[in-house]
Amino acid sequence: MLKLWNPAVFQGNLQKSGYFEGWYFKHVSPDNKTAYAVIPGVSLTRDKGLAHCFIQFFDARRGRSHYLKYPLDDFRWEEKAFEIKIHKNSFTLSHMQLDIDREEVRVLADMRYTCTHPWPVSLLSPGAMGWYAFVPKMECYHDVLSFNHTLEGAIEVDGVRTDFTGGKGYIEKDWGVSMPHSWIWMQTNHFGEPDASLFGSIAKIPWLGGSFTGFLFGFYLKKRVYRFTTYTGARIKNLSLDGERVAFTVEDARCALDITGHRAGGARLVAPKMGEMTVKIDETLDSEIALVFYRKKGREVIFSGTGINAGLEYVGDVEELARGLIA
Repeated sequence: MLKLWNPAVFQGNLQKSGYFEGWYFKHVSPDNKTAYAVIPGVSLTRDKGLAHCFIQFFDARRGRSHYLKYPLDDFRWEEKAFEIKIHKNSFTLSHMQLDIDREEVRVLADMRYTCTHPWPVSLLSPGAMGWYAFVPKMECYHDVLSFNHTLEGAIEVDGVRTDFTGGKGYIEKDWGVSMPHSWIWMQTNHFGEPDASLFGSIAKIPWLGGSFTGFLFGFYLKKRVYRFTTYTGARIKNLSLDGERVAFTVEDARCALDITGHRAGGARLVAPKMGEMTVKIDETLDSEIALVFYRKKGREVIFSGTGINAGLEYVGDVEELARGLIA
């Protein structure tokens, strides 16, 4: 149970089946010319012979991704503080070290993360899931491990070394059985204001034999996280999707976010279904997300800007999500 209040650590165990867990590390160089996402995780399939750990490596600017399998025995973890290792690669909330030597890609990295800012954890709300974290056997759980942090170090890919010192990073994770049937996901921390970051997801959630459209939005601004979620009583209005453009408002009783996203091209990544990494999704780190954050009384604008280097995904029946918000 104590792991609930430490969502970064490995929440599962290797005896599970039909289970996945993955961590998402985003890195953008200070000149914005290079962006890599590194996703370590485990796929505990119902067929024990297919269970494995993995690292996905996404080169956003070149539109290339690699799914690298490792034997499950190569996965090691710490119980009390987040630290996982996959073969010669290690990940913590302050450090990432990569030594990948495959025919399809060669990656060396020694990265350090400073001034991380996680979604706040409290007794009754252990992270981004809020009280839903206490609900057993949900299809998928999520947490934001760092909205915004500074990078120090370098990543070398196929002999080309990039210095990321002074760049920006972001860390989140998912765990459970499967990713949702339909979802919208967005993230950016590259605004004109350096201490601002947006994360948001809208998804179809199985619940008591039926389903509902749930959402999590966190806007980090100057060391404070403003939460707009299903469990805080917020609501989403006027969700529309037109080609590569998505627009909507998410609001609570006092404040609102007007959000407009424009999705750019990217590459294919792999997502889980019943623990098996079989679902193909289009991932991008070249999108843009414009937002206006304001107090509803008098429409007093607190923050306005456009975030670049944004991740933006639409998966499944997005119109179904919109209908679920109206129902």
